[in-house]
Amino acid sequence: MTVSLSGKLVIAISSRVLFDLSESDRVFREEGLDAYSQHQIAHEGEVLAPGEAFPLVQKLLRINEKLGGEPRVEVILLSRNSADTGLRVFNSIEHYKLSITRAAFCGGESPYRYVAPFGCHLFLSTHAEDVRNALAHGVAAATLLSSPKTQRDDDELRFAFDGDAVIFSDEAEKIFKFEGLDAFTKSEKAAAKNPLNAGPFKNFLAALQSLQAEFGPAKCPIRTALVTARAAPAHERVVMTLREWNIRIDESVFLGGLPKGEFLRAYGADVFFDDQQQHCESASVHVATGHVPHGVAND
Repeated sequence: MTVSLSGKLVIAISSRVLFDLSESDRVFREEGLDAYSQHQIAHEGEVLAPGEAFPLVQKLLRINEKLGGEPRVEVILLSRNSADTGLRVFNSIEHYKLSITRAAFCGGESPYRYVAPFGCHLFLSTHAEDVRNALAHGVAAATLLSSPKTQRDDDELRFAFDGDAVIFSDEAEKIFKFEGLDAFTKSEKAAAKNPLNAGPFKNFLAALQSLQAEFGPAKCPIRTALVTARAAPAHERVVMTLREWNIRIDESVFLGGLPKGEFLRAYGADVFFDDQQQHCESASVHVATGHVPHGVAND
């Protein structure tokens, strides 16, 4: 019988966002690959502490328990470890009873090339180069930043997204960068009825909505929010674009340039995705944040 991941929400994560590998990474940086390999093998019976994406992965996998039947969420491990040094990672996965069974251990090479064959909707890593490569191949991806904040201890999963260069293309952001706010506002008002082109996270957002549709409105454990620096009248084009795509977002916050952090904290985001590094750094004080190195802000 042919096995397929079609119809599932597929999330790829690196071992360093799932678990805290800071000590192992220190050994690698200070002593080299051989010492790192010996360290991992010597400590493979020791359980790794949770990493930045651990709470997110737990909540994603709990969705399968809520739906019952065939799992609808698949989490795949993509690692620069070899299978030998990666044994400690899988031992830790087993310890925490995470339903992760598929993985690619790449022996020091970048694992991004397996993102597309696995049919992944999202890739989370600490390697910016791997993230950029995944984005270049049409897969939503983000570099997860370290955050001091503990995520909410419940089963509800709250995603927050910036708009331009994340859900949407950077076509409008280019006007803002090169011509200024007034030109941006006039352009967006004139083009209000013309949908924006898709950004790298459109397909992930659509896959999330498909999963949301399997729950009743009052019981859905997934919630989405758009948190954008746009303000009226530039909001209309966003609304019209999502309507054209037939994608519904639960909450939309148009900030008109206000800092996003406090609003993300008030929303209770489990993770926030933004293309601008400075916005990510300020947001990460309040919530887990993924930098999306895409668009004109990252050229």
